[in-house]
Amino acid sequence: MSYTIIDVANVASVSKSTVSRVISGKGYTSPETREKVMSAIQELQYKPNAVARAMVSHRTYNIGVIIYRKDYPIVSHPIYGKILDSILAAAESLNYSVFVSTDKEMSLRSADYMLEKRVDGLVLVSRLSQEMIGYIDGFDIPYLMVNGTAENNNVIQLVNNDRKGGKMAADHLYEQGHRHFGVIAGPQEHRSHHLRYEGFYERLRERGCEISNEHIYFSPTSLFDDGCKGLYSIWERSHSSNLYPTAIFATNDMLALGAIRAIMEKGLRIPQDISIVGSDNIDFASLSNPPLTTIHTEKEKMGQDSVFMLNRLIQKLEINPVQIEYEPKLIIRGTTGPIGNG
Repeated sequence: MSYTIIDVANVASVSKSTVSRVISGKGYTSPETREKVMSAIQELQYKPNAVARAMVSHRTYNIGVIIYRKDYPIVSHPIYGKILDSILAAAESLNYSVFVSTDKEMSLRSADYMLEKRVDGLVLVSRLSQEMIGYIDGFDIPYLMVNGTAENNNVIQLVNNDRKGGKMAADHLYEQGHRHFGVIAGPQEHRSHHLRYEGFYERLRERGCEISNEHIYFSPTSLFDDGCKGLYSIWERSHSSNLYPTAIFATNDMLALGAIRAIMEKGLRIPQDISIVGSDNIDFASLSNPPLTTIHTEKEKMGQDSVFMLNRLIQKLEINPVQIEYEPKLIIRGTTGPIGNG
């Protein structure tokens, strides 16, 4: 059966004009009323005519998502995949269609593709070049950034408080009694890896601990295999001094999981011989053996919030503050404990 806007209004017990405002995104509607209308739309499975909506509102009800990532995987990545899933779910709740483009080279091609589709707004995921941001600025369409920052202070940026996450990892390991630390740090040109490393390093210095250079491995990627290589590199460089770290911080979970593989190959026990902390709390983290202690980041919430905030920008509503930071959480599992315990 095909339902009309009048049917939606009757089910939601609101006026036809109220339903129109919710669908078009124009004009004020209280959160409670909007929820009633959206519930009625879902119950009736009402599909407003996209062409009619565009003619009335001068909008396409399309939004674009550009994901920059130098290395594969991209869409199936345990972080970016979660962010994208949340973007798609939030967009569907607001009756937006989503175009997705991935870009390995930060070229202008992805932006051109989105502009050809006449999107109402853009979500830019991860770091983007200043050239691309300037290019998009020239087309006067709203956009915001997720998990990345820009030099332009007027760009809305949704980011995790990664420096604090690194400090939380340092505090946890220090409080477990560890004094000899190693770090496997992902690419430092990436905001998250850089800030997590800095936060970890700074907090240990505040507590009177130094990390030896031979115990720091700067990985060219954030992938599993490089986590494994990182642990082997630290161990080989520690051989001359015969002083090995008893605790490792990896700036993401995939690096940590790779390090766990190398630790086990060396016949060491986790956490009795060595503890390890990751960051992000991806799904694989709880499935490792032992389960990985990690710093949880708000992947899904960032994706969801980005769409709701972009919708406000499209409606020319103000958003404050410009940079939104999400607080990390320490998730203690089986890979950390006092040295030699058990």
